Amino acid sequence: MSQYSTPGKILTNVAADLASALSNRSFGPGNSVAVIAPNVPALFEAHFGVPMAGAVLNSVNIRLNAQAIAFLLGHSKSEVVMVDQEFFTLAEEALKIQEGNEKNFKPPLLVVIGDKSCDPKSLNYALGRGAIEYEKFLESGDPEFDWKPPEDEWQSIALGYTSGTTSSPKGVVLSHRGAYLMSLSNPIIWGMDERAIYLWTLPMFHCNGWCFTWTLAAVCVTSICLRQVTAKAVYSAIAYAGVTHFCAAPVVLNTIINASKEETILPLPRLVHVMTAGAAPPPSVLFAMSEKGFRVTHTYGLSETYGPSTVCAWKPEWDSLPPIKQARLNARQGVRYVGLERLDVVDTKTMKPVPADGKTMGEIVMRGNVVMKGYLKNPKANEEAFANGWFHSGDLGVKNPDGYIEIKDRSKDIIISGGENISSVEVENVLYTHPAIYEVSVVARLHERWGESPCAFVTLKPEMEKNDKQQLIDDIMKFSRSNMPAYWVPRSIVFGPLPKTATGKIQKHVLRAKAKEMGPVRESKL
Repeated sequence: MSQYSTPGKILTNVAADLASALSNRSFGPGNSVAVIAPNVPALFEAHFGVPMAGAVLNSVNIRLNAQAIAFLLGHSKSEVVMVDQEFFTLAEEALKIQEGNEKNFKPPLLVVIGDKSCDPKSLNYALGRGAIEYEKFLESGDPEFDWKPPEDEWQSIALGYTSGTTSSPKGVVLSHRGAYLMSLSNPIIWGMDERAIYLWTLPMFHCNGWCFTWTLAAVCVTSICLRQVTAKAVYSAIAYAGVTHFCAAPVVLNTIINASKEETILPLPRLVHVMTAGAAPPPSVLFAMSEKGFRVTHTYGLSETYGPSTVCAWKPEWDSLPPIKQARLNARQGVRYVGLERLDVVDTKTMKPVPADGKTMGEIVMRGNVVMKGYLKNPKANEEAFANGWFHSGDLGVKNPDGYIEIKDRSKDIIISGGENISSVEVENVLYTHPAIYEVSVVARLHERWGESPCAFVTLKPEMEKNDKQQLIDDIMKFSRSNMPAYWVPRSIVFGPLPKTATGKIQKHVLRAKAKEMGPVRESKL
C-alpha cells in the first residue's frame, strides 16, 4: 500500500517529466502508449503524462493472458510499453507472440516500473533485457516541459479494450471532452471534496478507473494505491490511512462483508462511501454493507460510456424505510449521470420509449458527450452500436414509475465474474480446440463469491464417451488454465447432448435454465 497525494507541484512535475521524456523520443500525437500495471503511482501519473505529450493512453488489463495482450498491443499499435516489474515476463511473452503475428514488427520502447515491495529479481531481469527503468526514464524529461493542450477537445485521450461478444476485443476510444465531463461529474454525483481520501480498489485499467484518475486530481484528493486488493488491506487502509471513499465491483463488497474477524477492523472509525458497479449488486450485499457502516452508491455503465453513466440517486423518503427495502431500491440502476445528455429504455424494434410501468422491457440506450467516439478500426461494430442515433448498451431493462431504470436481462451472452466481462463465445472458441470436445456452449452460472462464473456444457467426441469423466473434467480444466485468462476458466463442466432448435441452433436459454437449477458454485473453504 502506498499513499499518493494528487494536489500540488509533485504530480505536475512528474507528469511533465513523463510527457517530456516521451516527446524527446518523438512519441506524441498519433502514438499509443500502453501501460501494463496494477494500481501503482506510475499508472496514475501516466494518465496525465501521456495525454500531455499528445499521445493516447492504453491501460491494459493485467488479468489477460499473453495471447490477448499481444492482440491489444498489435491492434493499438502501441509504440511504448510501460510495464510493472511483476508483469514484465507477461509483456515479454506477449511481444514475442505479436512479433510472430506481424511481418513488419517493430519492437516498442520498453519502460519497466520498479517497486521496492516486489522481488528485485524481476526488475533486474527486465533491465537485463534492455528495458529502461521508469525513474531513469523520467530523469530524461524536463519538469518545466511546455506541454500543449489538445487543439481539439474531440482528440483521443485514452483507449480501452472490452471483450464484447466477438472473437476479438474491441478498442473503445475516448475523447478529452468526454473524460473531462465524466471526471467532473463523479465528485458532483458523490459529493466528494478535497477532504476525501480515496482507496484504489478499482483497477485503473477499468475505464481509466471510471475516470476517477482525473477526478481525484481535479478535486485535490489523496490517493491510496493497492497492488493487491484484500479485505484486510481495505479495512487497514480505512483504519490507519483515513480512507473515506473507494470504488469496487460487487464481488469486492462480498469479500469485505464475508471477511473473517481477523481481517476486519470494526466498527468503522467513520462513514465510508463506496461506489459500486460492474454487475448488479444483490440487495443482500448492499444491506450487509450498510449494516457494517458503509454507504453504498450504486452506479451503472459500460466501457463505452467512460464507466458509470447512471446512478441510483438516494431519495430522502427512503431514509424511513426498513433497511432491506432500502437495499432493494438501491439495487436499481437509477437515473442518468449529470454529464450524460440522454438516457432511455426503448422498444428494440420501434426505438420508442417504453412506458414507465416497471414491466415493459426494452433496451437501455444513451446519447451524449460521455459516450465513446467509437470502436478503433471497427466500422461494422460502430454501425451496430450507434444505430438510429443512440448508443445501444445491449442491456434489457424496464423503467419504473419513479423514472429509475432497472436491468432485467442481457441481450448478449456476457458473463460478469467479479466485475470482469467474459465473452462466452471467446471461451467456447478456446474449448473447441480441446481434442475431446465435439460441441460446447458456455453460459453464466451463479457463483457464491464472484457473482457469475462460466459453466461449460460439453458434448464429447464419440471415441471419448467411455473415458473417465472426472479425468476428462480435470484435463479440460488444466487445458483451460493454460489457454485463457484465469477468470475465464469454467468453474463447472456438464457433459451431455446440447439442446437445439429445428435449424440446428443451440438453445442457450435452456442451458441457462439448467445452470440456474444447479444452484450457485460454492467457494471452497480449503
